[in-house]
Amino acid sequence: MNVPALRRPLVAVALSTMALAPAVPAAAQQPQPRTPPAARAGDVASIDAIIAAVYDVISGPAGQKRDWQRFESLFVPGARLIPTGARPDGTAVVRVLGPSEYAASADSILTARGFFERESHRVTESYGRIAHAFSTYESRWTPEDEKPFQRGINSFQLFNDGRRWWVVSIYWDAERPDAPIPAKYTGGSSR
Repeated sequence: MNVPALRRPLVAVALSTMALAPAVPAAAQQPQPRTPPAARAGDVASIDAIIAAVYDVISGPAGQKRDWQRFESLFVPGARLIPTGARPDGTAVVRVLGPSEYAASADSILTARGFFERESHRVTESYGRIAHAFSTYESRWTPEDEKPFQRGINSFQLFNDGRRWWVVSIYWDAERPDAPIPAKYTGGSSR
């Protein structure tokens, strides 16, 4: 796979090819929601903590298995991960996945190649039990890479049930020449 030529969202390496597939109704893709594993208290105590936990789980060197139980513990039953992409003809598409589907599709690629994603800036809005965070990300193959191979925005929808935070959905798009990240979502930084 020619990875540099593809758009790379949250786990772009794994999901770029899936985003090229025709969109399928969510009901046809998502199995019945199941109860997630118990979460680490520190992972779900705040908005900062839960977003950091998502990035931490997907990041790691080649050969390191990801902790997909920890990943699934961050998501409310029925949660969605929604990468955007484009077909070869340029038609924009989305792919709707549950956390376990995402983990199954990303695991071997992340383990084989290595992948590190970190948040570089965030804009958060909240009201009552809900929050929305535009989390600007940078993706690298190793933490030592000087420049990211991809940047984009993860749109986190979050819910607080009074005891903890939950990820309801992550919807994302990768930066590309026709869609540079606006300065308000970079904190003024540029490539």
